Amino acid sequence: MPKSKVRKKAVYTPPPNAQRPGTTPVKVAGPTHPVYIAVMLGLMLAGLAWLVVNYLAGDSISFMVTLGPWNFLIGFSLIVIGLLMTMRWR
Repeated sequence: MPKSKVRKKAVYTPPPNAQRPGTTPVKVAGPTHPVYIAVMLGLMLAGLAWLVVNYLAGDSISFMVTLGPWNFLIGFSLIVIGLLMTMRWR
C-alpha cells in the first residue's frame, strides 16, 4: 500500500488589521485589596454568628424576639452577600 504524503501546516500569522497601532493595551487587574477580603470574610462570619446567636440565645435577646423569623433573612443575607463578593476576589 502506498504511503500518504505528509502535509506541513503553514505558520500562523495574524491579519494586519488585528494589531492596530493606536489602541491602548488592556489593563490587567491586580490582586484584591486586603480590606475587601476582610469585609467579605467579616460579612460571612457575621451572618453565621447572627444565626448561631439566634438559635442559642434568641429568646433572651429582646430585639431578636421582635424580629422573629426575619432573623433568618438577616443571617442568610449577610452570608449570601459575602459569598457574592467572592466572585470579584482575585
